[in-house]
Amino acid sequence: MTHVHDPKLDGPLASNPAEGSSAGITVQPPSTPVGSVGSKTQLGTQGQSLGLDKGQGFGPVLRNTNFLLMWIGQVFSQMADKVYLVLMIALITTRFQASGQSVSVWVSSIMIAFTVPAVLFGSVAGVFVDRWSKKWVLVLTNVLRGVLVLSLPALLWLSGAQIGWLHIPLGFWMLLAVTFLVSTLTQFFAPAEQSAIPLIVQKDQLLSANSLYTLTMLLAVIAGFAAGEPLLEMAAVLFAHYGWNLGREVVVGGSYAIAGLLLLLLKTGETATDRSNSDNHVWTDIKEGLRYINDHRRIQIALIQLIILFSVFAALAVLVVRMAEVLPAIKASQFGFLLAMGGIGMAISAGLLGSLGQGLPRYRLSFYGSMGMAAMLVGLSFSTHILWLTMLLLMGLGSAAALIGVPMQTTIQEKTPEEMRGKVFGLQNNATNIALSLPLALAGIAETFLGLQVVLLGLAGIVVIGGVLSWYIADTPHISL
Repeated sequence: MTHVHDPKLDGPLASNPAEGSSAGITVQPPSTPVGSVGSKTQLGTQGQSLGLDKGQGFGPVLRNTNFLLMWIGQVFSQMADKVYLVLMIALITTRFQASGQSVSVWVSSIMIAFTVPAVLFGSVAGVFVDRWSKKWVLVLTNVLRGVLVLSLPALLWLSGAQIGWLHIPLGFWMLLAVTFLVSTLTQFFAPAEQSAIPLIVQKDQLLSANSLYTLTMLLAVIAGFAAGEPLLEMAAVLFAHYGWNLGREVVVGGSYAIAGLLLLLLKTGETATDRSNSDNHVWTDIKEGLRYINDHRRIQIALIQLIILFSVFAALAVLVVRMAEVLPAIKASQFGFLLAMGGIGMAISAGLLGSLGQGLPRYRLSFYGSMGMAAMLVGLSFSTHILWLTMLLLMGLGSAAALIGVPMQTTIQEKTPEEMRGKVFGLQNNATNIALSLPLALAGIAETFLGLQVVLLGLAGIVVIGGVLSWYIADTPHISL
């Protein structure tokens, strides 16, 4: 494949031939900030003092003390995120759900309260993350989420049996308000976390770092949904033994708080001069982020692939319930086993990428992942009555998805200078959440009218189009990845 320099494509990222990517493209910000990726000053010295060495696998990044702190903090934060919904369902069923009443309406309200901040504040949060210290955003968003969750017992006690607006219990309005605030803080946490990783990890180790993060996130999903309920019940029983009815909240809120306290020890090497100009209007910074994405094709390709990936998985989150319903060996309520198979596949693939994927071109991995996902979706459309085959195909689907998600997220981190990361990741977070909303709303309706097989084949077609389009753009001489 031909590699030709294109100023419009590379913009400020291709100024130094000494810094090259694995595919032969020269990449370095015009003025490398202290502590950023590619810095030969503070980060390089710090990395050497931490025993950080080049090489594949998770060993080098785990020997990086700062990354280790962030990773352990992520374990607690991700577990809290996943168990939070389980906590909300437990509180709803014990306090608000009437006998014989469906829990779906209550849970849907909680999900809406969690989704709205992502749509409203995703882009704006990224702008402010660029203006603030990444470390303190990470610390405060975790600590404040912990405080909010730990305040739930007091808020529910104060609300008592009072009826609020629309004849809905005041206590449930409290749950909605806390959920809205927790989700709002998460919109700041997500771009700060993605922006901080390249500050503390050398560029040649970004793929391993992102693989480990993805692996941890997926294990948290599996563990959170599988072990969340028994863990909360165990905590409730333990604390009830001492006369305290707050065991569940302590598990979730305490996990957030522990993550925040661990991140107090984090050193990113970031200085005030590395941050975005706070005098700019927020909309000006958002437009700057959009302009940067528009001028850098590789980031565009990565964002398109990630949006397609998350949209397909949002649709599958709905369709998998129908799969469980039509499969003869399990019930609809056991759809979690099918989701877990996809998570296991992604975890295996992410682990292999972190160990063996350093020298492989990002866009090729993404293309192979797209074709693999499409093949698995086609297979699923013809095997919805065979449990073992469905589970095997879902595992393969997850494995292929990781070939898209991990390299594309790494590409965005590699190609975005430090002062733009919050804006870009904020816009990515916003676009992803908007993209998630449509499939969640339409997948069930489409399945009802068109049938499960047709919808799965349609998703396969969307994935193929995205993969081929990305390959075509990447393989043209002026857009080499």
